[in-house]
Amino acid sequence: MEKMQPEDLTSMVQNLMLDFADLTGLQPQGRAPRRYLWTDAFAVCNFLELYGRTGEKRFEQLALELVGQVHDILGRHRGDDRRTGWISGLDDEHGAIHPTAGGLRIGKEMNERRFDEPYNEELEWDRDGQYYHYLTKWMHALNRVSRVRGEAVYNRWAIELAKAVHARFVYVLPSGNRKGMYWKMSIDLSCPLVSSMGHHDPLDGLVTYLQLQTAAKHFNPAAGSVLDAEVEDTVHLCRGKDWTTDDPLGIGELLSFACKLAQLILHEGLPYEDVLEVLLKSSRSSLESFEGRSFFRLPAQYRLAFRELGLSIGIRAMGKLLKLFEQAPEDSERTRSLHAQARDLIKYAPLSDVIEEYWLMPEHRNTGGWLAHRDINMVMLATSLAPDGYLSL
Repeated sequence: MEKMQPEDLTSMVQNLMLDFADLTGLQPQGRAPRRYLWTDAFAVCNFLELYGRTGEKRFEQLALELVGQVHDILGRHRGDDRRTGWISGLDDEHGAIHPTAGGLRIGKEMNERRFDEPYNEELEWDRDGQYYHYLTKWMHALNRVSRVRGEAVYNRWAIELAKAVHARFVYVLPSGNRKGMYWKMSIDLSCPLVSSMGHHDPLDGLVTYLQLQTAAKHFNPAAGSVLDAEVEDTVHLCRGKDWTTDDPLGIGELLSFACKLAQLILHEGLPYEDVLEVLLKSSRSSLESFEGRSFFRLPAQYRLAFRELGLSIGIRAMGKLLKLFEQAPEDSERTRSLHAQARDLIKYAPLSDVIEEYWLMPEHRNTGGWLAHRDINMVMLATSLAPDGYLSL
């Protein structure tokens, strides 16, 4: 497939995101909206990217309307729940002022597992609740809105979300001298639904908290330590971890974390070069392992597009990371080493083209596999094609 020109690429992203807005009830209004936290976080970033590319206020407005819908729907109890109102327990007035104070639901079709129901691993994927790694994505989306609009309130909501969920997801192990993190919590954050820890969740938390705290300091220098305790916990949880993975989405997330952390190090002077070095090494090991698999030979109906597109987004992040290092002064051996590692990863850039070209083919987007996850697939494809809205801080 011939490489798209910038204007054609913007048009493709625009079409994908306007279709998403229509299909999920964002616009035109009047139908019952369908909101899902992970997908909507990426969608907010994509609308902000379109606003930056085109200057059209309607895309900024779509981002803001999506934020409002997510808070109003996923910040409240489900329609099929005996409980009503904000999941934080706040009254309507205070809940609207602090919409993230109780966390946000995933947005799954099935209600959460009842306390008297046995655990079923397969069913749990389809049940509602709260996922830590979805919540951090929403923190990131709110932070991006705050930075684009220059308004502190969105970052404040992100920090309120971080504090609320960190206090419930992170716990002290029985030994008393170490902490752990739950993978999935109940809608009201009262109990864990899946007790194991997500592979990259502590790393996700660390990078996101640093991002929020840095933004808070820009808005108000006195707020520069607002998440110090949460950062300390995630640093502890990250210590000694091997982030290597063979999951394409997981690899993409590692690469995206590296890009975001590098921006915080090079632009804000944060002292986390050691974490970035581990991230880059784990990314290389993961990509080397993935490259040898026959993953892409499977027919479209047996592939999960959004997971592949997550990898593509991460690989796009490597191009951005390399530019960051090229523009930064190499004033230390550590910086030169990190730059060399980033240069080494850029050899995987063609993988992004392969993934995007495959899922841009109409016949591959007419399969059951694509249509079963259409919302998230459309949004992740749009992010891969125009990733700066998601990757830039």
